[in-house]
Amino acid sequence: MTSPAMNMSTLFNLEGRCALITGGSRGIGRMIAEGFVQLGVRVYITARKAEECDAAAAEMSEQGTCTSIPGDISTTEGLASVVSRLREHESTLDILVNNAGAAWGAPFDEFPEDGWDKVMDLNLKALFFLTQQLAPELRAAAASGDHLAKVINVASIDGIRTNPNETYSYHASKAGVIHLTKRLAAQLAPEGVIVSAIAPGAFPSRMNKVARDHGDELQQRIPAGRIGGPEDMAGVATYLASRAGDYVVGDTIVVDGGVVASAGL
Repeated sequence: MTSPAMNMSTLFNLEGRCALITGGSRGIGRMIAEGFVQLGVRVYITARKAEECDAAAAEMSEQGTCTSIPGDISTTEGLASVVSRLREHESTLDILVNNAGAAWGAPFDEFPEDGWDKVMDLNLKALFFLTQQLAPELRAAAASGDHLAKVINVASIDGIRTNPNETYSYHASKAGVIHLTKRLAAQLAPEGVIVSAIAPGAFPSRMNKVARDHGDELQQRIPAGRIGGPEDMAGVATYLASRAGDYVVGDTIVVDGGVVASAGL
């Protein structure tokens, strides 16, 4: 029996909401940003390189509203600048997508401290402190609207299982994102701020050059028979950001075409 309170026509509706997407100028962040823009969300994107961030926002603005806020959120000053500039435009924030990330690969015996700190500062530390700094805006959105506020963290299947790549800090940081998502969810859910995560597999991006440049070869090792596309990422992000995903609290959704599920087969 269909509940009288259920309205499927609005279950995934994001019209009129506000979202900040870090690392939104390319890759997975841009896939999510484009999806949100097309759904009528006022989207703000960050990226370290101002020219790329501005260009991406201009392109996406042809389909809706997208504003560029360049900044290096891996630094205290850069993060504070992004928060300050967002507050010039918005007093509340409906959706925060912590997507910005970095990777570093080197042999175990040669892995440098810089390769540890750079990745941890952006992938894990910045995620926590940006969420902390924007918590007042997220709480305000939850209190003033007819919907919950959402924080969506982008992890990776490399935080769930290992692979032959010697990206030690990346693996550790993404495992940390998954567990931090649980802790943040427990803290913020009572205040109407729902935290969840996405663990992508192979999606074409500058960071994942194998998926970008060797998709035909890589897809042979993926049960679904293909690498991920924009619709896959935008779709799961829309689910989590909308009323449809309100009861997904602290969990990580794997979007990888079956790679993790088939491990060991």
